[in-house]
Amino acid sequence: MFKSIKADLSSSLVVFLVAVPLCLGIALASGAPLFAGIISGIIGGIVVGVISGSAVGVSGPAAGLAVIVLAAIQDLESYPVFLAAVFISGIIQIGLGIAKAGIIGYYFPSSVIKGMLSAIGIIIFLKQIPHAFGYDADPEGDLEFIQPDGENTFSELYNMLDYISPGAVIIFFTSMLILVLWEQPFMKKNKVFQVVQGPLVVVTIGIIINQLFMGSNYYLDSSHLVSLPVAGSASEFFGQFTIFDPSAIFNKSVLIVGATIAIVGSLETLLSVEATDKLDPQKRITPTNRELIAQGVGNSLSGIIGGLPITQVIVRSSANAQSGAKTKLSAIFHGILLLTSVILIPRVLNMIPLSSLAAILILVGFKLAKPALFKEMFRSGRSEYIPFAVTIVGIIFTDLLIGIVLGLIVGVFEILYANLKKPYALTHIEENGSSKMYIELAENLTFLSKASMMDTISHIPNDSKVLIDASRSYFIHPDIREIISDFGKNAEYRNIQLEIIGLDTTHKDPVKELKEIVKKT
Repeated sequence: MFKSIKADLSSSLVVFLVAVPLCLGIALASGAPLFAGIISGIIGGIVVGVISGSAVGVSGPAAGLAVIVLAAIQDLESYPVFLAAVFISGIIQIGLGIAKAGIIGYYFPSSVIKGMLSAIGIIIFLKQIPHAFGYDADPEGDLEFIQPDGENTFSELYNMLDYISPGAVIIFFTSMLILVLWEQPFMKKNKVFQVVQGPLVVVTIGIIINQLFMGSNYYLDSSHLVSLPVAGSASEFFGQFTIFDPSAIFNKSVLIVGATIAIVGSLETLLSVEATDKLDPQKRITPTNRELIAQGVGNSLSGIIGGLPITQVIVRSSANAQSGAKTKLSAIFHGILLLTSVILIPRVLNMIPLSSLAAILILVGFKLAKPALFKEMFRSGRSEYIPFAVTIVGIIFTDLLIGIVLGLIVGVFEILYANLKKPYALTHIEENGSSKMYIELAENLTFLSKASMMDTISHIPNDSKVLIDASRSYFIHPDIREIISDFGKNAEYRNIQLEIIGLDTTHKDPVKELKEIVKKT
């Protein structure tokens, strides 16, 4: 692990720069103290990072849970009571990991996961454009279509036109120029530019330019900068932590909120794990049960000391993978950087323009939603492209989980449609000068083939000759057997000459039949 420490340190700095405004923005969108986002970012980096088996995944406050958290804090009427629910969610997640519920993550289709990545990339791109032009009404880290300010992703772009800040625009385009330059092959060959990351240069130049603007109309005030809470003393710093209310743990409302956070957070984590593994250049597979346990430990601790719910986060994870992270040390280092920075240099971080960070995030978004990926998915055929496209549209116009569910539903319908078309081969053969319908059944016929089989049989003309060949079939669902058996009886009344090969139409126990198949194979 320590062989790659140079690459991990370098990428952790990029993730740190991305994480600071996201932690604060998600806390703001959740109606929680700003420092709560920093707490969960630190725990997600250090604690979850140590326990997790994910090579490039990074955990922190969950953007997808912001709406749930906001409603829960209002309903429970006390932040310490809400923290008890976060603690409970962590305990439930640990239980899910021990029960090996992480296997659910392996059932998400690749087309849906790629759609999720592309959708997140597009959302990051769209959400950062207002920040790039100096309109910062929507908190950083918000990925929802309907925003906390009552606007939506697209109306925000229109409103932005009335609040364009020339200083922010200059800083943004300067930042983009630096980042694009840093991506060029001739820059990457230079050892100096391999050590010094472009995002670090971007925020440094952004600070310098804004300081040069001081006293002019181009200067960006604190509303356009990172807004990290600043503690004047050790007592003030520790005063920003909020201890949970242990007496509320067995409150019915707290238990319901805790279970909701655990289920939604676990699904978001498993989705991010699948997506992050695809971004990993080495294509390592994250142990999902261990990941649930890691998230559970992190959430329990976060609840105890005042943090927000934690999940693995695709924005930070993708920035980590794109920056060349090799191991989970990068995630751990980013958590350490968060901790030390809020203690030692909060005022320096509060000088970073949000337009500089917008440039960094826009590049991350573009890499997630590259046009080449759309071309690749389109060439894969409708069974891949349609769930991919539906997932993208669903996530952009609703939220992450709803978009994923829509993609999964369409994916299931594609499977049903494929089964409807291909449970058997239907041809016509010539025999003794007359035509015969030849139906060759597939190796496996489940109940999903029932609709197609019934449709085909119902359209066979009277007075036909039909041959049903089941000699290649290993498993035939009882419903299909019943359809064929009923057709045999109906054929007598329709003057259909029916011949069946390799099929006993009497009903069998499917469990026993499967055991027989296993013995044969």
